[in-house]
Amino acid sequence: MDYLINSADRALRTVFAQHHASRASPANGIADASLSAAEKREASALMRVNHVGEVCAQALYTAQALATTDERLRRHLQAACEEETDHLAWTEERLKQLGGRTSLLNPLWYAGAFGIGYVAAKLGGDAMSLGFVVETEHQVEAHLQSHMQRLPENDQASRAIVAQMKADEMRHAKEAQAAGAVELPAPIKGLMQVAAKIMTSVAHRV
Repeated sequence: MDYLINSADRALRTVFAQHHASRASPANGIADASLSAAEKREASALMRVNHVGEVCAQALYTAQALATTDERLRRHLQAACEEETDHLAWTEERLKQLGGRTSLLNPLWYAGAFGIGYVAAKLGGDAMSLGFVVETEHQVEAHLQSHMQRLPENDQASRAIVAQMKADEMRHAKEAQAAGAVELPAPIKGLMQVAAKIMTSVAHRV
């Protein structure tokens, strides 16, 4: 029951609360460049997509922590959640600076990712659950890399945030592999890629 209450509390805080990072933003100390209106819109859209990705990561980790009976794995997933909160705070702050907003569909994104994470953990066990973490982080890493190419060249503040997020996601994938993740079947990876494509396309606009 405690885990269930904690999971509900984290869901509400992820979707509706203002987030506070435990680490300083990588953008701190970087002078804000002069961006055109079009560049601000594009940077805002990309950072909104990144924020949605972190909302989904929170949901995935929280669902898997709720589903597992392995206390060591639960602590590992909860620690990853805390670090992902930094990403939420950084992207939210940058969105405000750019005059943008978070996705209006964040409750939907959270619910979908939570459901996928919980079902995967219950049906496939801890190794499969960790496999979802690895594949999710690899896909997030790939889209963060694409954002480095799409962000305005002189938007160094956004670039610094994305670069640190990318480094963190790579580490999370390696930690999940070390914890015993199994590789997901190709069809599941394909479905995850399709779902991610839909999410990023919609979140870019809404």
